[in-house]
Formats: sequence, C-alpha cells, structure tokens
Amino acid sequence: MIQKISRLAIPLFILLLVNSCTEEVSPEDAVQSLSKNGSVETVVSIENADSMDVLVTKHKVWVKNSLAKEITTRDTIPTLGDTIISVNDNGTKISKTIKKDYEFYITVQ
Repeated sequence: MIQKISRLAIPLFILLLVNSCTEEVSPEDAVQSLSKNGSVETVVSIENADSMDVLVTKHKVWVKNSLAKEITTRDTIPTLGDTIISVNDNGTKISKTIKKDYEFYITVQ
C-alpha cells in the first residue's frame, strides 16, 4: 500500500511542479477596478525638461462614486543627466543618448 502511494506521489509532485512553473504570473499590485466610494487615485510622473526635471503628482479624490476634487502639483527637481545606450538598427549598433530616469518608491500608510 505504501509503495503504491509513493509511486503515485512522485509523478503527481512532478506534474504539480511543472504546472506551477508554467503558470502566468500576474502582478500583485495591478488594480483591475477602482473603488470610487471613498478613495484617492494618485499618478506620479516625471517630465523631462532641458536643465531640470518636473515631478508631476496628480490626485483624484472619489466620494460616493463621484469625482470630488482633482489636485495637481508640479515641482522642479535636478536632472540626473544623460546616459548612452546601444540601439540595434537593422543589424547596425548605434549609440544613442537618453535622459536618465528616476526610480519611484512609494509608501502608503
């Protein structure tokens, strides 16, 4: 009896392992729908200017399924400078200069 169980357990374990490796992983933080019964929707972005970057923060305040208020702030921040990347153009590698991007780390309390 124990031998039959162990013979079945190994293929079952391998089948489960292969199935779990092939599953498509969805991001945990991707919101499919927004509750508009009392929430704040926030969008943070960077606009590249010549000598400075602009940090744009947009808030939408939702109360009882209607938009109560929109708040947009713009702050200038130092630019991070340029970086050179290689771009493949029909088999030819071309060096291209682009602006460095800021990384976003957001803490919600």
